[in-house]
Amino acid sequence: MSEAQSKERPGSSVSGWPILPLTLLLKLAAIFLIIVAANGGQPLALLIPLAVLAFLASILSWFGYFTLQPNEGRVLILFGAYKGSIRRSGFHWTNPFYSKKRISLRMRNLNGERLKVNDKRGNPIEIAAVVVWKVADTAQAAFDVDDYENYVEVQSESAVRHLASAYAYDQGEEDEFTLRGGGDEVNTALTRELQERLSKAGVFVDEARITHLAYAPEIAQAMLRRQQAEAIIAARTKIVQGAVSMVEMALNDLKEKQVIEFDQERKASMVSNLLVVLCGETEVSPVINTGTLYH
Repeated sequence: MSEAQSKERPGSSVSGWPILPLTLLLKLAAIFLIIVAANGGQPLALLIPLAVLAFLASILSWFGYFTLQPNEGRVLILFGAYKGSIRRSGFHWTNPFYSKKRISLRMRNLNGERLKVNDKRGNPIEIAAVVVWKVADTAQAAFDVDDYENYVEVQSESAVRHLASAYAYDQGEEDEFTLRGGGDEVNTALTRELQERLSKAGVFVDEARITHLAYAPEIAQAMLRRQQAEAIIAARTKIVQGAVSMVEMALNDLKEKQVIEFDQERKASMVSNLLVVLCGETEVSPVINTGTLYH
């Protein structure tokens, strides 16, 4: 059975400024008692122990002081037991026996390395992402993972790999997002998965975005040719659709205005000629037909 998840709670501390004069007074008192004892003050059996205690107390007191900058926290630990966390910036004093682990609460950027993975269709691609994150729970960051910074790096790489394998690079199923065309949807999915993974370490993911996306070098040229072919096919399809619409419009206008009557053979000839003119890549030279369609 796993241990319960840690949860941050406020720790106890006071301002260090009122305690500082007391620490100095203890040190001065120790020096004074030592001088009195050295000059023959009585009783020595009391003066010397008091001087030693005052001196040790002043030394020990110095270990209770610490400072916090804005967006910085300290985790207080006493003999292995969690005693709370301090987030207030300033000069503090607390139990000198507490160990005080510093944890930054500032936003951080993780610029991931380029990873070579296979997309949903098995094509090798290169992908990289940047993650903006910060520590939200100091107790979880300190106690629930061994090294929360390394944990963020490893889990971020794992999440990016999983995302790449869940989507196609640029040609998915119908109504399916792709890595190249998904945009904000893909980034949102990455952010959501990272938050699920990193919440165990008390980390909040502010944003995650893909910064690099490309086919792997060994298939880049082949995929480029495929993309060019797809672009040509798409363009040709648009041209043909437009040409058919224009021919249909021309025939309907001629029929409605009764400019000329076409039989099926003449209509087919006109359609053929118009499609050649509209779909051709080169300019067409006009030719005047002085005969008829049948001679």
